[in-house]
Amino acid sequence: MSQPQSFQQLVEHFRPLFSRIAEGTVQRERDRELPHTQLAWLKKAKFGTLRIPVEQGGYGLTLPQLFTLLTELAEADSNLPQALRAHFAFIEDLLNQPDTELRRRWFTRFVAGELVGSGWTEIGEVNVGEVLTKVTPDTEGWWLNGEKFYSTGTLYADWIDVYAQRSDDGSDVIALVNVHQAGVQREDDWDGFGQRLTGSGTTRFVQAKVETPHVYPFSQRFRYQTAFYQQVLLATLAGVSKALTRDASEAVAARQRVYSHGNAKLVRHDAQVLQVIGQLASWSYAVEATVERASQALEHAFIVHDSEDEELIQQANIAAEVEVAKAQVIATELVLRSTSELFNALGASDTRLSKALDRHWRNARTLSSHNPVIYKTRDIGDWHVNKNTPTFIWQIGKGGD
Repeated sequence: MSQPQSFQQLVEHFRPLFSRIAEGTVQRERDRELPHTQLAWLKKAKFGTLRIPVEQGGYGLTLPQLFTLLTELAEADSNLPQALRAHFAFIEDLLNQPDTELRRRWFTRFVAGELVGSGWTEIGEVNVGEVLTKVTPDTEGWWLNGEKFYSTGTLYADWIDVYAQRSDDGSDVIALVNVHQAGVQREDDWDGFGQRLTGSGTTRFVQAKVETPHVYPFSQRFRYQTAFYQQVLLATLAGVSKALTRDASEAVAARQRVYSHGNAKLVRHDAQVLQVIGQLASWSYAVEATVERASQALEHAFIVHDSEDEELIQQANIAAEVEVAKAQVIATELVLRSTSELFNALGASDTRLSKALDRHWRNARTLSSHNPVIYKTRDIGDWHVNKNTPTFIWQIGKGGD
């Protein structure tokens, strides 16, 4: 197929690939089969270049267009957009930086199919605000040592975006480390009940080599990053809502067994069952529309990022954070409600493990547990009542007594 000329053509270009991915989703879920093959398909299709400018080999999409495609991919398999979350975030960071030779080298790597994974969070005896992973400079570059968990996407990545601390001056930095070396050890030990195939386990760095240009201050990261990371999860939730509506609709259409006290001879004609499907479809529509609205705020933050008007930039970033937080509140409630409601249209046989319909709740609950929604609702209220700026950057760790 020739290069798509419009966004709608691009959507149609990717849909056969999404359908191909969806065909094996239930089996992969049941067998805990990591989607290496499916990610290889996405690499070949240059899916990882969606935001890279056309003149540098990518598709040059806007943020709303990116999140539309991530929603469709999540409908096929909700693990995949989350596995690519750090990759798209790093590209977004590059897009917020000047057009340099280093940035062009990164884009060339991504056009060739390379991907970035995540290495930010530490667990165990780490205090809030503490960073145990260290980078140490020497005459040849940097050495990275430490351990991360929730390393989403690293099992499929060529590079890892690591949040670390300089050993010499204690400042927080980002280090981009190549995984193809003995000093990087990746484990498939993510044991969550949902999103089990995102590659979110342990990553260890033992004297891992980092090139000098690949370490830079964390303070230089793009300012709407927290909202961006959350928006990827929300697009994934929107995809889950579309998938469960699809699965419930197909199950009702095919169902032959009826209850003696039902309303029709065929389930697909039962008014109460149709009402359930209508409710699921409507909730899915609301979630998708809300996520799309939030993506517009992120797009505005990107457009004004290089403005010389600091007040304009600040207000755009506040709007992005608040709108994404509102979308999180809505998506968390409606998608989780849908994952239970769908069984009111089905029967006991649809709870069998072979159908894996429970994956929708498990995946949605896991996605919704990122960035606690109770703190988002608090920030939203505090902004509306007191005009206090929402929390842009936060950390997690062991608290005090």
